[in-house]
Amino acid sequence: MPRNDHRPSGASAIRVGVRYARNNPPLRATLVRAVAFFLFASAYWALLPLLARSQIVGGPEIYGVLLGAIGAGAVGGAFALTRLKAKFGADGIAVAGTMGTAIALVLYALAHTLLVAFVASLITGACWIAAISTFNVSAQLALPDWVRGRGLAIYVTVLFGALSIGSAVWGEVAAHFGLPLAHLLAAFGALAGIPLTRGAHLQAAAGLDLSPIVALADTNRRLGPGAGCRTRAGMIEYDLEPAERDRFIDAMNEVARERRRDGAYAWGLYVDTARPGRIVETFLVESWMEHLRQHERVTKADELLQARAYRYVRTSPVVTHLISADALEDVSNLHDPSARTKADPDARIAGSAHESGIASTATEGRHWTPPSH
Repeated sequence: MPRNDHRPSGASAIRVGVRYARNNPPLRATLVRAVAFFLFASAYWALLPLLARSQIVGGPEIYGVLLGAIGAGAVGGAFALTRLKAKFGADGIAVAGTMGTAIALVLYALAHTLLVAFVASLITGACWIAAISTFNVSAQLALPDWVRGRGLAIYVTVLFGALSIGSAVWGEVAAHFGLPLAHLLAAFGALAGIPLTRGAHLQAAAGLDLSPIVALADTNRRLGPGAGCRTRAGMIEYDLEPAERDRFIDAMNEVARERRRDGAYAWGLYVDTARPGRIVETFLVESWMEHLRQHERVTKADELLQARAYRYVRTSPVVTHLISADALEDVSNLHDPSARTKADPDARIAGSAHESGIASTATEGRHWTPPSH
């Protein structure tokens, strides 16, 4: 995909990444499942040194042996992972890893000999590699190329955040109630998370085509008027049969997520009370450059979402671009439409918009024309 020469600021890039994660159901499901696992799995990482010293009454050599057993279990689990995934799927592996972790935590609670703790550590390692590899793949599958780095950064932040918070919590629990009870409570919490997160499916984006639409990604980037303005609004007018209105609105709720994922920070859908067949979609983005990036970010999966909504539309939607009058960088250019038209011969801007500097109107047929019935 061609890169835009005008890169977003660090704060803007972070906002876009967080907004994308919030409006991406497969990634959000992965984050929920990761928190439910790592919050309780952190117990054995935090308490293992105390277990080796206090319950088994050993020293650094015992702790080293237990860590080595976790590593050996992880290696063994990695070899079996491919066959297990083919048989049980991503959700099944995550559930099995959580249940195995709960069993290991119970064994840690009962361990007063090296043998019991060693067996628990082997189980722990196998379940850890099964769970974390499944979560990692699920997060990567949910992210298109343009936001993969930011999305994975959010995933890793959530992962280590859950580990950090869980470690602090289980340390406090062990200090007040003892190691056995801390392990048992962590095991109970891990098991309770299985039914609570049943609706959050892993690797749900495996069948989605997240490659960009070539025609849009290769579009020439034109700055247009108010390129540096802080706020840009889009307004799209749809004409449809009034009887299809409810179905259209339901389909547009999915399109709303796509708009927000691709950069819009506000979205709305309005019905004209005088004309029931006229529906207006509005959304706000941070700048004109961010709007251009929206076009680059539309994937083939997003195109299918739009097609489900646009099949109810009778004529090509009318697209209106609105730019904030208070944030224009060069107002003088707006009073010379001919100069800007020469600089950008493809610009289709209404004469009144040039004069006021408030709105520009264009029909982008390639993007917005509904598919043939």
